[in-house]
Amino acid sequence: MTLGRICNRETIIARRETSIAEAAQLMRTHHVGDIVVVEEKNGRSVPVGILTDRDLVIEILAKDVDPATVTAGDAMSDRLVTARETESLFEALQRMRAQGVRRMPVVDAEGGLVGIVAADDFLDLLAEEMSELAHLVTREQLREKTRRQ
Repeated sequence: MTLGRICNRETIIARRETSIAEAAQLMRTHHVGDIVVVEEKNGRSVPVGILTDRDLVIEILAKDVDPATVTAGDAMSDRLVTARETESLFEALQRMRAQGVRRMPVVDAEGGLVGIVAADDFLDLLAEEMSELAHLVTREQLREKTRRQ
């Protein structure tokens, strides 16, 4: 299975010049913990950074920085780790673990943003697969019981 099949394609984006207040409002409105900061290149939204709710707390609120003086571009994590939508889930998960990131923008072959994947997405998928595996055991037991009667 490829990353493009499980990534969230309804990614919330902002520009570097977006105010921190507006970025926080986007997160609140859309019930997300991050926004992808993008630049337009050749008609595509290309990710250049990510701004998380943790960035807002650690880099602005905890340092008593006036939010009115900071933009998304100032506060974003610009050491961005991305993945291609054609990558396997295992490859993406390995990169997330190696880089210590919980969220990763997903891009197409030209580098345009197509979605985002989070550690929670892998947990949801794993939980679904484990549930299916548990159902398999139950079905097998029922089948065996039926055949022996």
